[in-house]
Amino acid sequence: MPTVTREQILDALRNIVDPDLHRDIVSLGFVKEVAVCDGAVKAVIELTTPACPVKDQMKAEAERLIAQLPGVSAVHVEMTAQVRGRSLDPEDILPEVKHVIAIASGKGGVGKSTVSVNLAVALAQSGARVGLLDADIYGPSIPKMMGCQGEHPLVESGQIIPIRRYGVSVMSIGFLLEEEQAAMWRGPIVAGTVRQLFADVRWGALDYLLVDLLPGTGDAPMTTAQLVPLTGVVIVMTPQAVAASIAGKSVALFRS
Repeated sequence: MPTVTREQILDALRNIVDPDLHRDIVSLGFVKEVAVCDGAVKAVIELTTPACPVKDQMKAEAERLIAQLPGVSAVHVEMTAQVRGRSLDPEDILPEVKHVIAIASGKGGVGKSTVSVNLAVALAQSGARVGLLDADIYGPSIPKMMGCQGEHPLVESGQIIPIRRYGVSVMSIGFLLEEEQAAMWRGPIVAGTVRQLFADVRWGALDYLLVDLLPGTGDAPMTTAQLVPLTGVVIVMTPQAVAASIAGKSVALFRS
């Protein structure tokens, strides 16, 4: 029986192309380990996020390609993930957070907080380390959606410890107000509060920090855009033409 080599295995895996990066997984450096012992092959493929939607298809294709090689009697492909972080500024207030993603909208009532919660829980279920910051100062709904309404986070050494739910670290201004209390704050106070929610909370090491913002283009979205390097922004809207026009203003804010 012929003996399969590491080079033959890597050549086979070059047929798998990442659908987003449009390059094969070998040249991208995703193949971290290839081991051969008496015809049994083990390969470790490391993706850039545990939430990769084609992870299972990629694993099945790798197993199929390796199994077709002469001399292979058994195949085990292990899929891992290592989220790659952003470049850090010396004054970065979130040095342990790899990606900050803002969830914004042009107007309220479009399901922005619902999208934030679902994204956070889905990422956590995929194996990522996730934080969810409710920066919707005037209408904090994340505590209710995450099942921690009425709870109060602990404070240690001057830092607030986020509440954990469904594998997500959660912080909201709603934890710091009474249930029926309204936040009657003007712009500068809103901006300062958003900064404190970033800087004074012990977020720890996170792959993703999702930020549920106030609707519109006011102080909270502007402070967030200027304070932390955003990996990306999700704009939530309803399909009406007027809603699309308003959402376009939020897009223009973050682009500028």
